[in-house]
Amino acid sequence: MVGALLMFGTPQQVWAAETPANSRMDAPLFYQLLLGEISFREGDPGAGFSFVLDAARRANDAALYKRAADMALQARSGEPALQAAKAWKQAFPNSRDANRYVLQILIGLNKLTEVLEPLKQEVNLSEASERAEVINGLPRYFARNNDKRAALALVEQALQDHLKNSATGAPAWTTIGRMRLSLGDTEGALNSVKRGLAINPKANGPVLLALALMVGKEPQGEAVVKAQLQSHNNPELRLEYARVLIEAQRYAEAAEQVKRLTSEKPEFEQPWLIQGVLALQDKKLDLAESSLKRYLALMGAKPEGEEQDRGLVQAYLSLAQIAEQRKDLNAAEMWLSKISNPEDLLRTQSRRAAMLVQQGKLAEARSLIQSLPENSPEDARNKLSAEAALLREAKRYQEAYDLLRDWTALNPTDTDMLYDQAMVADKLKLYEDMERLLREIMKIKPDFHHAYNALGYALAERNIRLDEARELIEKALSFAPGDPYITDSLGWVEFRAGNKTAAEKILQTAYKAKADAEIAAHLGEVLWSLGKREQALKVWREGVQTNPDNDTLQETLKRLRVKL
Repeated sequence: MVGALLMFGTPQQVWAAETPANSRMDAPLFYQLLLGEISFREGDPGAGFSFVLDAARRANDAALYKRAADMALQARSGEPALQAAKAWKQAFPNSRDANRYVLQILIGLNKLTEVLEPLKQEVNLSEASERAEVINGLPRYFARNNDKRAALALVEQALQDHLKNSATGAPAWTTIGRMRLSLGDTEGALNSVKRGLAINPKANGPVLLALALMVGKEPQGEAVVKAQLQSHNNPELRLEYARVLIEAQRYAEAAEQVKRLTSEKPEFEQPWLIQGVLALQDKKLDLAESSLKRYLALMGAKPEGEEQDRGLVQAYLSLAQIAEQRKDLNAAEMWLSKISNPEDLLRTQSRRAAMLVQQGKLAEARSLIQSLPENSPEDARNKLSAEAALLREAKRYQEAYDLLRDWTALNPTDTDMLYDQAMVADKLKLYEDMERLLREIMKIKPDFHHAYNALGYALAERNIRLDEARELIEKALSFAPGDPYITDSLGWVEFRAGNKTAAEKILQTAYKAKADAEIAAHLGEVLWSLGKREQALKVWREGVQTNPDNDTLQETLKRLRVKL
């Protein structure tokens, strides 16, 4: 428990207080401090602590009280540290540093019954201009304490006088709401959001908490965010909302938000980057290129040798990918050459390797990846994953499978690599192997929704065990509500089960959320089977325009003998 007392930093090794202008330092005091430091350094921290604490009392010196407390903390002696901190606070009752030491040591010693008053004073002793920030930081004091409910109760009591205050009400309710949310109390957190906004409708804290609720799949959290954006057009909040939508894989809605941002606040850099990446994902290459170049122009040139911003690297990689899709490999290489961060070497070389595969130079591409340095076990793993991806791109499925199988044999709990191996097994029609691997992932990581979706879709694709397939896909959706690819799988199950009307409705929802070529293949086939031939052709043409090489789409058109 005492180890937790060191949460606020490493104590100084020697007393380094500046001598005050009217110093009380005399020969006896100097000698006492010297004895204290020597005793402490020579392995008798108790004696050293006693000398320094006594000197602090004699001199009434805050720095000496602090040094005594630090000595006890370094020796992992919680009670003496608390004794020194309380003496310091008694001598200097308005000292925030003294109060903070008392507060942190009490929490470290799990003496929560004594925490309330110093917790209140942590807020009340702060300057009015920084009080909101202090309130926001209260949960950090309890980061290493296991009794989160007791911590919440203490913070709620400590903030009672601030909950109705126009200056501190919103941050106080936000802090309480964050702590409630960490305990899984979404209703209590939502109530905190509403109470905070009632006090200050323009406050950011409660709305950011509503965004956190939205991440936790609380629909009322999103309703609050939307209402706030409608009444107060906050670009930063809109950007965060777009990011949460992307995390929820609601790409079309995210694109709408960033489009509005680029229109209303064109000097804001980040929306251009996000718009570019989303457009690239949708194969809208012209929009992606113009957005990314606008982002680069707004960011400006970086001095040579300065570490590149993550956004810049993403922009360069995306522009290289655009050039690659246009078969302009020279332009792609030009963009890749702008990336200089060593930590991005694998991503950069992987794109170069992918271009080599396009040119039929698989051996050269593999050699490029294999030659990369390995500074950690993670580097070796990432290299192998990149090499397996190259083999899959080249349709060398058996070699990819062998590579992944050797890795997972040595790393049987690596769920991402197990999943990749299962997907290659599917390509090789090793269906029993694929199912075994996916079920192993479900055991290791029960919330790995891709595994449930992959198995459910595979069963539907083979038109077998459709009830089980539906259950698997619905479970995947429970982990990732609204995911367009999982929704597509559910629609495909319904089609296989003969529920064509339900399938059409589900697939229309998926296609609206994500105009992907594979979803277009499925939706088009359902429409075709319902006699809606013109609608089917329109969807298929859009799919071909998005990704003409999609295997599922091409197989569908060939099987149905459709010429676009």
